Amino acid sequence: MTERSGQANDATGGPVPTTPVCYRHPGRGTYVRCTRCDRPICPECMREASVGHQCPECVSEGRRSVRPARTAFGGGAAGREGYVTKTLIALNVLVMVLSIASAKNVGAAAGGSGLGGLLGGRTPLTDWGSVLGLAVFPDGTVGGVAEGQWYRLVTAMFLHYGLVHLLLNMWGLWVLGRALESVLGPLRFLALYLIAGLGGNVAVYLFSPPNQPSAGASTAIFGLFAAIFVIMRRLGRSTSAIVPILVINLVFTFTVPNISVAGHLGGLFTGALMALVLAYAPRLRRNLVQAAGGAIVLVALLGLVLVRTGMLTG
Repeated sequence: MTERSGQANDATGGPVPTTPVCYRHPGRGTYVRCTRCDRPICPECMREASVGHQCPECVSEGRRSVRPARTAFGGGAAGREGYVTKTLIALNVLVMVLSIASAKNVGAAAGGSGLGGLLGGRTPLTDWGSVLGLAVFPDGTVGGVAEGQWYRLVTAMFLHYGLVHLLLNMWGLWVLGRALESVLGPLRFLALYLIAGLGGNVAVYLFSPPNQPSAGASTAIFGLFAAIFVIMRRLGRSTSAIVPILVINLVFTFTVPNISVAGHLGGLFTGALMALVLAYAPRLRRNLVQAAGGAIVLVALLGLVLVRTGMLTG
């Protein structure tokens, strides 16, 4: 028997009450019932609830019916954990290790040139992945974005010239990234970061000498500076702590040699544009407007790349 129902008689002919059994484990008697469906449940099937206990099926149904928490801009609450920020930092560090490993002179790759010896030199990996419009390589081959190497517009934002270059950018990503990811959510923050970085690299391609390589996450970092300013204004919070840091970084951009002005300003402008799309999208059609706005920015950047390519190869 897998069920106990009805009543039996004892030796004197009186009724003997039966014990209810767990609906999932028929061999286990129990007097505890699920507070939602009223089915008997054994200790193994009990799930703590605000009042009493619930069975596993009711707990699962309740979770499906609860709307997941969203941020003020429609993002997932998982952004508070900063997983995307941490992943981006880990990826940049990994690429730096690979870059140093690819160099013949490991010391020079990690540091020893530029800014009084604080920056590192070029490596085979930075030569492969940096933004380069059009150039003739030592072996006589021609390469660059104009020659179809569009991947450079993305890979350049993960490459750095030395450890100090990497550390400065990763500090900015750690501080700005966690704050923005928590209010935008993981997916929107990742889109902001990548499109801002792409925008900065497109600006390098447009306005820098075609044979001058450029790399670094600072294109995306400057986009985050602009984005956090826009987001804080949208939330009605003070931006007094952000403006001085941004001004200092802009001063460095224009005064320190070997820094890509086009890359920094391009990332700043693109990051601000993306932040406006994310922050001011109407609530009723937020997802659609945000996705469409990001797609328009992306298409515009690709269009600029095509125009510049035609100028260099035409």
